[in-house]
Parts: sequence; C-alpha cells; structure tokens
Amino acid sequence: MLRFLLLKTLILPRRSNFTSPLVAGTPSAPSPVSSVFLLPHPLSPHSVSGELVSVCEELGVMDVVSNEQSDAAANAEAEAQPGEQQMSKRAQKKLLKQQRYEAKKAQKKAAEKEHKKREADRKRKEWDEKLSGVDEEERAKLFDARRGLRMERMEKRNEEKADKIERLAKAKEHGQNIVIDLEFAHLMSPNEINSLTQQITYCYAMNGRCSSPSHLWLTGCSGDMETQLQKIPGYPNWIIEKESRSYIEALHDRKDDLVYLTADSETMLDSLDPKKLYIVGGLVDRNRWKGITMNKATEQGIQTAKLPIGEYLKMSSSQVLTVNQVIEILLKFLETGDWKTSFFHVIPQRKRHEADLDVAQGGKEEVRMEM
Repeated sequence: MLRFLLLKTLILPRRSNFTSPLVAGTPSAPSPVSSVFLLPHPLSPHSVSGELVSVCEELGVMDVVSNEQSDAAANAEAEAQPGEQQMSKRAQKKLLKQQRYEAKKAQKKAAEKEHKKREADRKRKEWDEKLSGVDEEERAKLFDARRGLRMERMEKRNEEKADKIERLAKAKEHGQNIVIDLEFAHLMSPNEINSLTQQITYCYAMNGRCSSPSHLWLTGCSGDMETQLQKIPGYPNWIIEKESRSYIEALHDRKDDLVYLTADSETMLDSLDPKKLYIVGGLVDRNRWKGITMNKATEQGIQTAKLPIGEYLKMSSSQVLTVNQVIEILLKFLETGDWKTSFFHVIPQRKRHEADLDVAQGGKEEVRMEM
C-alpha cells in the first residue's frame, strides 16, 4: 500500500497549493508520467525516505529529475554568460578609441591617395597643354628633355642605393651593434605584431639614412613575426642580421658584451660602448608586461641599462617609447654625442616638457620603453 501511495505521489499534476497525499487528503487521479517534470520540489536521497528512493530508482524517476536539474543549471549558466562577457567601461573606451584611430587612419590614407591622383592628373594635363601648343620639332625636344631628367633621377637613385649598401656593409664590420629581441611575439595580438613590423621597417630606413649607420640584428625571428616581416617589400635584401635563434644563443660567445636596455634598470647609460651589443625588446605591450625585459635579462645573467631621459626631460604624458623611437635616439646619439639633442629630436613635444633643476639633478623620471 505504501509503495502504491508513493507512486501516486510522484505522478500528481502540479498545483499552486500542493498538498502531499501522505499528509492530508486522498490523492487525485493519476496523470501522465511526464508530470514528474513538474514536481514542486527536487527529489534526492536526503529529502525522501529510503522506500521512496527505491521506488524512484526502479522507475528511473531519479535520473529524470537529476537530468532536469542539470538542464536547469545549464540554462541558468547560459543566461548569465552574456552578462559576464560584457566588456568593462575601460575596455569599451579603449575599443572605441582604437576604432576611431583606425577610421581616421583609413580616412587619411584615402585622402593621400586622392591627393596623389589629383596631382598626377594635373601634371598630365599640364604636359598635354604644353605639347598641344608646339610643332613636331619642339615636341621632340620636350620629350628628349623629359627623358634626360628621368635618367638623371634614376642614376642619382642608383648612386644613393650603392652608397647606402656600402655604408651598411662597413657598419657590419665596424658599426655599433643594436639588437632587437623578437622573442615576445607569443604575447602580442596580430595587430600588435603588425605594429612592431612597421616599427622595424622604420628602424631599418632610419639606419640606412645615417652617415655612420649601426649594424642591426633581429633575433628570435621566427613564427608569426617572421611571416609578417617576409611580407615587407625588399625585406630579403635587407643588410641586417636575421637570426631565428635567441640572442643568448646566437651571441653566446659575447655574453659579457650584451646590455639589455630597459627602463627598470638601476644603471644609467652614460655613453655607447662600440664593443657592446645593446638589446631593445621588441614588444608592443601597451604596458601589460611591465618589468618583463628586466626579469628576462636578470635570469640570463646579462647587463642592463636605461636611457638617461630623466636627466634631461620630464615626461608630461605617456611614459612609453616605441621601438623605433629608442633606436632613433641611439642613432642620433651616435651622430651627435649629445643625449639631450637626441631626446628632443625624437620624443614628441606632446610627451615632454623641460625638466626643472631638481628633476634634472635627481634623474628620477623614467620612461618605460614599449618593447
């Protein structure tokens, strides 16, 4: 009889004021087994008697109820997930700023393209007008003169290219060695890797224009970083050291001459030693990985140093320098021998103002290089 009553209890339809038939009243007529999904309270071994549990197990009801509870939990988690994935206000502002920057960049690129097109159309129109008002003999002279100017430009460009190759070849033997450490690609997004690639392009271009260029190294150049660099026109012909190995492996015989430039170092860089190899971390980190280059150098047991920016400038805004800015500062110092001139030439006006006497003497202002 008890088993019958318990079974009847399980299949009662759900009502707003449910009363157990074991406590008060006679059970209603049986309803379909699907009614177990509407039980007002979940069943568990802790809330029902052993006899009821036994009946439930025989009928497979406990599995149904357990599945129902799991589905409800999954639905609740799915409903809560969108709220958890919402970005913070700071992340939204950062994303909006990036979108505005990309839109402005695309607009500027389109404007430059349109300007070039207009200039080409203007020059072509002027040329056509000049030809239309002269006879055949004069026209031939104009074509010869134009051809001569093109030849002169080509010869000048070839001479400059040959001179650049010669200077870079000499720098390979006698120039200051500067290493860009590319072992941080796994910490960067595709956009950040692309940004670093552009910075490296600027570094190579600036170095090639110097009267006494340095010898640049790219170490740890592999994976996504190498793939992105290979897309640069002319990259295979660059006169630069390209190493897939880390600098600590490629330059193991010169470990004592390695100096990692990091703003977290306690050593101030007074001058550049021609015998040393200065390392700049290739990491566009947006200040996410503060101290990573210092920690890496310390673990490897190599020297560190920081640029003496605090001796000459007080940063007024972002304390971040890009890789190409650091390289340009080093190149400018090699040319002038003056840190202040180098800093004022490279660091944008919006990021700096002249340090007062106390700051200049204290040298406490540091700049975190974006590496």
